[in-house]
Amino acid sequence: MERGRGETSRWRRGLAVLAACLLMGGTPLAASGGPRPAPRATPRAAAERGLEAQLLEDITTLASDDFAGREPGTEGEAKTLRWLGRQWFDAGLVSGTNDPGHPWFAPVALVAREPVGSALQFWRRGRQVLVEPGTALVLTSGRRSLVEGAPLLFVGHAQGERGVPPRTELAGRIAVLLDSPAAGADLRVVGAGSRQDALLAGGAAGVLTVLDGPRSLDSVSARRRRSGYALAGEALGGDLEGFITSAAMDRVLSAAGGSLRALAAEADSPAFQPRLIELEASMEATTRETTIRTHNLIGRLPGRHPEAGAVLLLAHWDHFGTCAQPPAEHLICNGAIDNASGIAALTEVARRLSKAPQAERDIYFLATTAEELGLLGAEAFADNPPLPLERIVAAFNLDSVAIAPRGTALGIVGKGLTRLDPVIAEVAREQHRKLIEGAGANVWLHRQDGWALIQHDVPAVMVSSAYGDLPRLEAFFDHDYHRPGDVVKPGLELGGMAEDVQFHVALARWFADPRKYGGAGRETGR
Repeated sequence: MERGRGETSRWRRGLAVLAACLLMGGTPLAASGGPRPAPRATPRAAAERGLEAQLLEDITTLASDDFAGREPGTEGEAKTLRWLGRQWFDAGLVSGTNDPGHPWFAPVALVAREPVGSALQFWRRGRQVLVEPGTALVLTSGRRSLVEGAPLLFVGHAQGERGVPPRTELAGRIAVLLDSPAAGADLRVVGAGSRQDALLAGGAAGVLTVLDGPRSLDSVSARRRRSGYALAGEALGGDLEGFITSAAMDRVLSAAGGSLRALAAEADSPAFQPRLIELEASMEATTRETTIRTHNLIGRLPGRHPEAGAVLLLAHWDHFGTCAQPPAEHLICNGAIDNASGIAALTEVARRLSKAPQAERDIYFLATTAEELGLLGAEAFADNPPLPLERIVAAFNLDSVAIAPRGTALGIVGKGLTRLDPVIAEVAREQHRKLIEGAGANVWLHRQDGWALIQHDVPAVMVSSAYGDLPRLEAFFDHDYHRPGDVVKPGLELGGMAEDVQFHVALARWFADPRKYGGAGRETGR
């Protein structure tokens, strides 16, 4: 059931108290439960509190139930983009689409594919080996995909230097993959999805993942039976991905005189080599397609010398809409931190840059759709950009920035992949900001829009205090991330976010000046 009217009023009054506390220079509650006394006012402190109050106001608007979770192709999208377009227009931006037929809002057509059919069968020497109903699931990225009577090639964990066998071994065969990672591997870095993709790209006719790790078939089904998404116009794939419980696979292997325990032991051996299993299998899956029409929002601050290139600042506006079912009390994924905070920060950067002296280079602002569906809005921008991609000298993504308190060091997602790092470090020194050592934040490289741009040779990074305190970030991922709990509430950190806004203003000014940075967009350090 949705939040009742009385509870909504109390919630909004609580937000008003939170905003008032920020404006007064205090925090909502002291450790003892009472209000903290406001510190002595200074012009700088007042400006900082004013910035935090503005950010809170924008996050509260974007993450309100009125915007219904900002799902692409819904009224929530229309409200989000109307509000955001008005803010950018009022800030002094002009349309950045460079398309008179579609000013400000660049159309993005998506195809949603919902699984409707699944079948998996095994044979040994012509005799069928039965699979119990409810123990396997087969999915495809196309409308219908079928592989019949293909040999099974056991590839173990498919990690390391010999993780993906040669195409000559994979061609025409179904790769049997253990879902569990190899000993010592980081699950965040070596996910089953990336291993499946590598095997399919390597020539496998299909991939059958044995769920011998923490994932269950129910959890995979709950996630994967939801619609999958792609840009409309992309070639329909025929990739086949199957999942089977460890118990069911053990029973199938027993028909060939083997066992899952024996296969797992082989996979963990340092001398492991992929090998054929004395079984054949057929896999089939079908989907139903629906077209979704959504939009990127693109604005621009014209520079004095646009021929010198452009700086791009971006954040995704979308989230999941209604994501829970009754009897849950709250059904909407409001996405306050992910990513109302990033959009609010991007908008405030635009406001501040528009008041600054005109830059030499153009500065583009991009609010992407369908990031949560697979970085699709960023991919659509790269496929049909409003300017040649090689003219983008630097791109800075803002995502889930309301995480860390004021004074937190900055982390870089994408560190070491572009030639931006030394200049970012120079700006950090000028702004008296610290950068964390190492590239630990790159764990999240593939999960944010900058990755889609990097694939098109655009030098893109995410510089944020949120990624400078990884334990705090991981705590968010473990609790409210992609859940109805990601709402505006006491404890929302605005200090680090405000500092990130100020730092991105400095970054944009620096990279928009050819005298300070003359780099070419496609000369990345990959």
